[in-house]
Amino acid sequence: MKKILFILGELADADVDWLLYVGRKEKIAAGTTLIQEGFPVDTLYLVLTGALSVTIDKIGKEIARLDSGEVVGEISFLDARPPVATVRALTDSLVFSIPRQQLQQKLAEDSAFSTHFYRAIALLMADRMRNTVALLGYGEDIEFESPFQIARDLSPTVVEHLPMARQRLVSLVKRLRGF
Repeated sequence: MKKILFILGELADADVDWLLYVGRKEKIAAGTTLIQEGFPVDTLYLVLTGALSVTIDKIGKEIARLDSGEVVGEISFLDARPPVATVRALTDSLVFSIPRQQLQQKLAEDSAFSTHFYRAIALLMADRMRNTVALLGYGEDIEFESPFQIARDLSPTVVEHLPMARQRLVSLVKRLRGF
């Protein structure tokens, strides 16, 4: 499931408008490092188009591939520690970047936005954790034919907000194309 739907499903329309106001589209050339393992991150990214690779440089292994609709930099945003992985563009990509400083200020000043935003990030992280645990299989020898087979049932709250989130995503993409 596209992680941006977790965020758009929880935020109010005014919150999305604010994100569009402070964020900006950035073209990222193939091979460009967006986030470097061990170095602070000052931006939260939403992947609009393209493909990104997530690697752990210390072990030289790719751990994930991300495409449109994914969220990048949220863990370092939450705990303010340097990332434990590097994110590079595999193809020419387009991201929507939200500056950390402005986002932190909005979270401090707007309790409704803060509640919506942190709930969205919590749901996103819970989904990611469930999928990771499913991959580990609790020590069982499990083979998956497709990544979609590991997806677990979503929270009823998330499912309830999906139609609104999809509608906001369509609106967001249309508005970004107009920029």
